[in-house]
Amino acid sequence: MALILGAAVAADHFPGLPLRISELGASAGLNLNFDRFGLTLPEGRIGPEDPALTLSPDWQGTPPPLARFQLAERRGIDLNPVDPRDPDQVLRLKSYIWPDQPNRMARTEAALSIAQPLVDPGDAGDWLMRRLADPVPGRIDFLYHTIAWQYFPDTTARTCRAAIDRAAARATPQAPFAWLSFEMDDQRPGAPVLLRLWPGNIAMPLGRMDFHGRWFRFARNPAP
Repeated sequence: MALILGAAVAADHFPGLPLRISELGASAGLNLNFDRFGLTLPEGRIGPEDPALTLSPDWQGTPPPLARFQLAERRGIDLNPVDPRDPDQVLRLKSYIWPDQPNRMARTEAALSIAQPLVDPGDAGDWLMRRLADPVPGRIDFLYHTIAWQYFPDTTARTCRAAIDRAAARATPQAPFAWLSFEMDDQRPGAPVLLRLWPGNIAMPLGRMDFHGRWFRFARNPAP
């Protein structure tokens, strides 16, 4: 949900440019296919005509301007990625879903039905340095992580931040950079969804989201 919103806001800000997405802590890479998911908003549904699954959270507030988006490339990194083609690893993935949450299981199974091995094994910092080293003109470099940064060792977090700072410094209107984070803070409930855009160093708090996507509270003024 947060990924769809963030991508749609980035596409609105940089019209006409597809996204080159990079995910830190991607596990099985199910979220790397978020362009195949539908999202029901107060104003109607956005997403593909034949979504693999449709998310229908409880909304509070008004969404920011959103645009249709396309993904030009997708890749993720994880220390120990789950292979969505391996039945044993898929069973392990499903075992982490609580038995009293059948909706989460249904969404996971729908996402697995289109999953591909798109996640590289390794350290997030080293991978991100390489991934963002050469921006591609005509693409939005769209980086995101969801409840992952807190688990990075200090050295990994510092390297990731250095890669982000370099990507932000060299961003141009023809090769912009977007960074979406959904990470815990000291408030409850849920966690903040923050989008940053370059050039311009624009910080856009999109709102707060439930950890399992059951609700989203839009920020009162997400626009820069």
